[in-house]
Amino acid sequence: MNPGEIDRYPVNQLQDRYSLARSAVYKRMEQLGIVPKKVGQRSYIGAQELTLMDELHVFINQGGSAAEFVEARGLRQQPGNHGNGNGQSNSGSDLATTPGDFGGLISAIVSEVLSRVGMGSEPDPLKYFETLENAARNGWLLSTSELAALVDLSPQEVEGYGDRFTEAGFVFSRAGYRKNREIAWKVTKRLK
Repeated sequence: MNPGEIDRYPVNQLQDRYSLARSAVYKRMEQLGIVPKKVGQRSYIGAQELTLMDELHVFINQGGSAAEFVEARGLRQQPGNHGNGNGQSNSGSDLATTPGDFGGLISAIVSEVLSRVGMGSEPDPLKYFETLENAARNGWLLSTSELAALVDLSPQEVEGYGDRFTEAGFVFSRAGYRKNREIAWKVTKRLK
């Protein structure tokens, strides 16, 4: 290894590196099949994994999606193949939160549920309509990263729309902040 080369990178610094919520970072790692290595109380990814994460970030910011990136790179995992090599499942590994980080826990649970809904089948391109419909009907406040993932935009693009924007027949309005300090978005249906 050359001097100055990164051999491991702390997972807790990925949020700042990509300006993403913790749950979005873990979702990307899961999509790429990256399992962080734990050393003491900290988790790390290797240099090759960091490079892959960087490339995915650039790809998404240029208008691509994680699914397209995974497919183009041939990284598609077999359905149900989420083990860590020890015969144990990795599901729930992204649900570890710090005490008092209830918003982060909810985001991680939502990400986990959304990732499991489509397991074993091709993703339904219209599934996000159902999720937005449920959010509008139930008065759920989505975080910026959750909304960005649903409408296939970066969190920066969502925040760049200002206090209110419309997409696919829904109106998204800023409604304060979530506990994870992300902007909360209220979802309503556009009146005809």
